[in-house]
Amino acid sequence: MAAHRSLEEFLRERARAGELYEKLPNDWLRCTACGHLCRIPPGAAGVCKVRFNESGTLRVPGGYVGGLQIDPIEKKPFFHALPGSLALSFGMLGCSLHCSFCQNWITSQALRDPSAVSAPEPVTPETIVRLAEEHGVPVIASTYNEPLITSEWAVEILRLAKTKRIRGAFVSNGNATAEVLDYLRPWVDLYKVDLKGFDARNYRRLGGVLETVLNTIRMLKERDFWIEVVTLVIPGFNDSDEELRRIADFLVSVSPDIPWHVTAFHQDYRMLDNDGTPAATLLRAAAIGESAGLHFVYTGNLRGAGAEHENTRCPSCRATIVRRFGMRMIENRIESGCCPECRAKIAGVWS
Repeated sequence: MAAHRSLEEFLRERARAGELYEKLPNDWLRCTACGHLCRIPPGAAGVCKVRFNESGTLRVPGGYVGGLQIDPIEKKPFFHALPGSLALSFGMLGCSLHCSFCQNWITSQALRDPSAVSAPEPVTPETIVRLAEEHGVPVIASTYNEPLITSEWAVEILRLAKTKRIRGAFVSNGNATAEVLDYLRPWVDLYKVDLKGFDARNYRRLGGVLETVLNTIRMLKERDFWIEVVTLVIPGFNDSDEELRRIADFLVSVSPDIPWHVTAFHQDYRMLDNDGTPAATLLRAAAIGESAGLHFVYTGNLRGAGAEHENTRCPSCRATIVRRFGMRMIENRIESGCCPECRAKIAGVWS
């Protein structure tokens, strides 16, 4: 517990006044950074545990990272955004959900779980952007924890990055509000949503609301973010034909051009009884997505298994226009955003 107290002290020392909230009577406030819309009394924190009310002012995280790394952009995963380029990924601590299968639990659950030990490092926006410039990285991504709950800090970084012609990205659980998406839109171009299933009861077990995530995907499309959606396919949790079909049908209703990544689960954190996802399940999910009318369905986390579903094919002529092996791009044939064979426009951010 002493380690946790010192972590909380570190975070509070670096907290600053937030912007995403409404004042309420008696120094209460309502945080609008995520879909929980927490009403927070003085001296208390929201569900995320990192946004707190100090005498009627919302204090929010800033001034540190819990992780900082340069990755292929395909690892986020973004397959339709600057293929073959690198992204500078940074993360903080905390999350608005508590998924038992979280693969970033060391950072996301750091204030909930004493076994989640992550050492935050003080840093400035200038340092992060300078690192991206030095490595010629065209994208900075807020990831590893839930970026919505640290939106003000992300905007500090991405506002500066924009002046250097570096794009911003969020890798998120999609538990958003209209207020936070409007706040982010000038600085964030690329947005990946984890759609964890299509069962409202299961979402409640994770600490979220399915309809909130579905509304986020709709709002992202309305605001012209580039969206890609990931579903971690977990045997016995969300891998039935019916549930996968409902996800695919929903995405088609928003836009058939939204890339859907169906990725393999491996045992992690507190979900240690479910089996890992076999390649056959991912191929079945991909077939369901394609039959529903999605133009781009990808399998992930099983490198080389179902290799055809790692590639991008033109929806019009079916030519292979981007070839990949795992998270590595092998060949990109897209020309000015179009298929080189039939000149059909391919949805994405290509330059």
